[in-house]
Amino acid sequence: MKRFFAFVVTVCFLTSCSAQSMPEKLEAYLQASTKHAGFNGTVLVAKDGKILLEKGYGFRNAESKINHDENSVFQIGSVTKQFTATIIQKLQMEGKLSVKDKLSKYFPQYAYANKITLEDIIHHQSGIYNYTNDEDFMKNHITETLTQEAFWKMIKDKPLDFEPGTKFNYSNSGYQILGYVIEKVTGQPYEAVVRKYLFQPAQMNQSGFDFTHLNTAGKSVGYMALNKQGNVLAPIVDSTVAFSAGAIYSTVHDLYNWNTALNEGKLIPPEVLATSYIPFKEKYGYGFSIDSIYDKRRISHGGGIHGFVSSLTYMPDDKVNVIMLSNNSYDLGPVQKGILAILYGRPYKLPEETKEIKIDSAILKQYVGEYELAPGFTITVKLANGVLTGQGTGQPAFELFAKTEKTFFIKVVNAEIDFVKNSKGEVESMVLHQGGRDTRGKKIK
Repeated sequence: MKRFFAFVVTVCFLTSCSAQSMPEKLEAYLQASTKHAGFNGTVLVAKDGKILLEKGYGFRNAESKINHDENSVFQIGSVTKQFTATIIQKLQMEGKLSVKDKLSKYFPQYAYANKITLEDIIHHQSGIYNYTNDEDFMKNHITETLTQEAFWKMIKDKPLDFEPGTKFNYSNSGYQILGYVIEKVTGQPYEAVVRKYLFQPAQMNQSGFDFTHLNTAGKSVGYMALNKQGNVLAPIVDSTVAFSAGAIYSTVHDLYNWNTALNEGKLIPPEVLATSYIPFKEKYGYGFSIDSIYDKRRISHGGGIHGFVSSLTYMPDDKVNVIMLSNNSYDLGPVQKGILAILYGRPYKLPEETKEIKIDSAILKQYVGEYELAPGFTITVKLANGVLTGQGTGQPAFELFAKTEKTFFIKVVNAEIDFVKNSKGEVESMVLHQGGRDTRGKKIK
């Protein structure tokens, strides 16, 4: 799901911390991230099988002033995909399916099913249309029940993005289909299969699927924005909409139990897990991204669903776990990077609030317009009463604060927007800097 994020930039190096213990450094960093960089959620950090920090920061419910703690429950979005892919591995071990099976074995009614294998889907190499790119559906129907029949109807007339197996394109539709395959071969609901094969043996006692109807004191309220300028509540995406691509809710400790059980061979044998960790196109395996940092192998995945963001990182060489869950539309990447720097003795910075400067309205006026960052996703910039705002497709509008004459931020999460002029001095595009990525958006209006 696309989001338009705002940002605060870290500006001062952390010094005079050599006498601090590792937990103290982590605590200081996360306190600063909460105070100045907009982090709001729960974190668990572990190394060599020892939990160094497990704590909540900010509000579970901002309106009621209820603080987070280690038992706060969050939707985890696309982190769900590693559970789905692991179930596929389990069913293959039992001889109930093969990842080399053509999709036509299970759903022959889909026009392109004979071209696509289950493994193509797992690796996001199927070319299947991503249903979360449907702007009308995402704007108007995500809180409603999505039947399997309605899902197939939504994608049946959409052509493949490319020939299966030739390219990578992240597709929630593919993982939705894997959930339907799981139900077909087991004769059980997807949720029941995950509980039996994964949740129960991993002791994930606070995890589930139907967040809409969850009634527990630890349930977090999701926000599209959570800051001094005002809070914007997020709708709860129905579990049938996110399903096997993103419906799971959990806690940091349950996810620690999951990762521990998985990597200790309690869920699937080590030799099977090793195949899940083989990177294919775009370094993607079986519901995991596989890369490296500090010359160490990193297994990770992030998730984003309306009002919630999640991040799981595992460094197998040192049994490092960094698990972050937020109930704010927030880019966790910079905070995660700081935590890993602390753990590995690398330089890092304490976040400090960025101060805005005043810009004349005549200058701000030239930035007004609509910028296309991706098909179906634009950022509309408006000016009213001397205040510049930006609004992503399907998102609320947020005030843009000037860092320089051409660089702006919003006081929510870590991102920047640069406006770019052509040789005539006319604004022709914007560049969104977020999560280590630079996304250019051409001015179309």
